[in-house]
Amino acid sequence: MTSLQEGDQLDRYRIEALVARSGMASIYRATDTRDGRAVAIKIPHPQMESDPVFFDRFQREEEIGEKLDHPGVMKVYPNPGRSRVYMVMEWVEGRLLRSLLQERTRLPAEQAIPLVIAIADALDYIHRNGVVHRDLKPENIMILTDAAGSTVKLIDFGVAGKLGARRLTFGKLSQVVGTPDYIAPEQVRGKRGDGRSDIYALGIILYEMLTGTTPFTGSNPFAIMNDRLVNHPTPPREHHPGISLALQEVIYRALEREPQNRYSTAAEMAWDLEHLDQVQPAARAELSEWRRRKTPWLRRLLFYAMLVAIPVVVFGLLYLVARTGR
Repeated sequence: MTSLQEGDQLDRYRIEALVARSGMASIYRATDTRDGRAVAIKIPHPQMESDPVFFDRFQREEEIGEKLDHPGVMKVYPNPGRSRVYMVMEWVEGRLLRSLLQERTRLPAEQAIPLVIAIADALDYIHRNGVVHRDLKPENIMILTDAAGSTVKLIDFGVAGKLGARRLTFGKLSQVVGTPDYIAPEQVRGKRGDGRSDIYALGIILYEMLTGTTPFTGSNPFAIMNDRLVNHPTPPREHHPGISLALQEVIYRALEREPQNRYSTAAEMAWDLEHLDQVQPAARAELSEWRRRKTPWLRRLLFYAMLVAIPVVVFGLLYLVARTGR
């Protein structure tokens, strides 16, 4: 494990404290000794530096972070001449959306909607700049509270995609990139996805904010991902009747199974959230068919069992015919 202590010097940065550690990297709060600015430093663990997939992720996150410049996106500072592999990011005071949801379970609409509008604004910016986050979830959204109220920062662009860049894949989930609870159906199918995949994830986040639960379930990650391919989520108003019909409709538009049926841009979703009085709920099959739960894995198992049984049955029949003809 990478181990730096308070007061250690890393090039021009003085380490102040370890703030987070994962299986792949450690994040420290530090001070830039040139100007006294507080920064966050992300240092991969030594064993991860030799992993080509992780190193590609790390470089991609740094490159994207240096390119983007938006108040809703975590900024990465250029750092030429460094003595080892690490990333320097802006330091922000705040908390993860996940910690807020763990504390509150669900949020009232008047709190959730402004946050989602702010997230949508940041998404619209990165999409217009050719970047798709591809792993949008409460763990990758920071909530900052200042004099202007609650604002957001998108963080962790490690699996982000760039238009025109080569495909990024992982062995652990085959060619699926993302987090099971928030991944879009097209990504489950192994497709690259685009900005509408992030919109789908934002729809799930809004659903979770308002209801206290995610819309798709399963006994394992693959079952969770498969659930969204064949079943409809429980209508948000079934969880909490105080959710308006218009707000429920916005969620459904974001969670359309086929990308072409979703909001085409995050800005469109934000506009509807800002003008709920103009959103007309549709007559949706999802509202009446959500109780019908399909189990494709069982059907597939029975199908394969049938395929195996066919030659056995044919052989048995041929054997009986042969026996009868003696």
